[in-house]
Amino acid sequence: MLKGISPLLSPELLAVLARMGHGDEIVLADAHFPGETFGQRVLRADGLRIADLLDAILPLFELDSYVDAPVVMMAAVPGDTLDPAVEQAYRAVIDRHAPATPPIARIERFTFYERARAAFAVVMTGETAKYGNVILKKGVTPSG
Repeated sequence: MLKGISPLLSPELLAVLARMGHGDEIVLADAHFPGETFGQRVLRADGLRIADLLDAILPLFELDSYVDAPVVMMAAVPGDTLDPAVEQAYRAVIDRHAPATPPIARIERFTFYERARAAFAVVMTGETAKYGNVILKKGVTPSG
C-alpha cells in the first residue's frame, strides 16, 4: 500500500498510467466490453465501478488540454437510449478533479471500437451500466 494513492489502483494500473505519454488513451471499459478483442494491453479491475475508478485515477492523471474532447463515451446505437445518470456520475468526478475539462463527447459505436483498438490500454471493470465505457486522453503533467 502507498499513502495518498487509492487502493482501487492496482500496481499494474499504476505502472500503465505512469508509462502513458501525452496523447495516449486509456479505455475504462464496462463488464460487457470486448476488451480482449480490441485491447493490445488489457488490465482487470473486476468488481470496480467506472466512476469509482475515475475518482482514483484523476488525482494522478492530467487530462489532455490540447484537444476538444479529452473524455469520450460511446453514443447510443439508434433505437437505444442513454441513462443520463451514467454520464452525470462521471462528470461529477471529473468536475471534482479537473473542472475545466470540456463536456464529455459521444462517438459512434464502431468509431469507439477503433479508438479502443488504438488505445494504450483497456481496463476491464465490473461496471454494468449500459454505454458505460469511457476513453481518457492523457495530457501533459504541469511542472512545479
